[in-house]
Amino acid sequence: MDDKPRQPPRASRARSWLRVTGSVGPLGIGTAVLWLSLIVLLPLAALTVKSFENGWSGFWDAVTAPSALDSLKVTVLVSIVVTLINVVMGTLVAWVLVRDEFPGKGFVNALIDLPFALPTIVASIVLLALYGPESPIGIHLNATQPGLVVALAFVTLPFVVRSVQPVLIEVDREVEQAAASLGADNWTTFRTILLPTLGPAIISGAGLAFARAIGEYGSVVLIGGGIPKKTQMASQYIQQQIEVDRPVNAAAVSVALLVISFLTLLVLRIFADRTARREQESR
Repeated sequence: MDDKPRQPPRASRARSWLRVTGSVGPLGIGTAVLWLSLIVLLPLAALTVKSFENGWSGFWDAVTAPSALDSLKVTVLVSIVVTLINVVMGTLVAWVLVRDEFPGKGFVNALIDLPFALPTIVASIVLLALYGPESPIGIHLNATQPGLVVALAFVTLPFVVRSVQPVLIEVDREVEQAAASLGADNWTTFRTILLPTLGPAIISGAGLAFARAIGEYGSVVLIGGGIPKKTQMASQYIQQQIEVDRPVNAAAVSVALLVISFLTLLVLRIFADRTARREQESR
């Protein structure tokens, strides 16, 4: 007797895949898909069509032009540096907000979300006044890559903090206390107990920060200076191409940025799904 489980018929599997479940029903799902299509998919499709207006060769020439490659290299390099800084400092800020008590803690906690609400061009103006040619503190970062790093760190810090903070709140403190009672120092406890727990949240926040930094414009437009091969971000290059009436080139570089951001978010989604699946299997 064959004890192997029988596979459901192909038609049955297809019906199962197409089955709509949930509380909103087909009408709600259709409305959501229509809205996303109008707001997200349609503009992206129009941008992609525009970028290939001169064919694949025209798209490739626009993306691989020396000035375009220089701006993409600066963008990716600075975004990686900012992401690494945010991984360390964002985790530290989240730790202080969760584990420490101090006067003004509520104000600091609210301050973390300020970059979400503040127009980023305001950040660029403030940074230019603080670190520009007439810096009141004697630090001149105008038209330098460190200036770009400071500007992007300002707008991307909340992503890591807000990703790590809720996970840190839920961490079982008794496990840390048990490790300490067994003689483990603070670093050993953090590395062996806390870091594996916080790791997925840190990676998620870092990926979101990187994706945001890739496409940022407002916070770097003044402090960066837009110097080709040095401080010109890809977003500034896109604006430059529009100003000189090269919309196809601008669209092509925009699509390149979209691909980088999409791949980053896709990797994060796959990582999050696998992490959630492992947690379910371990229970």
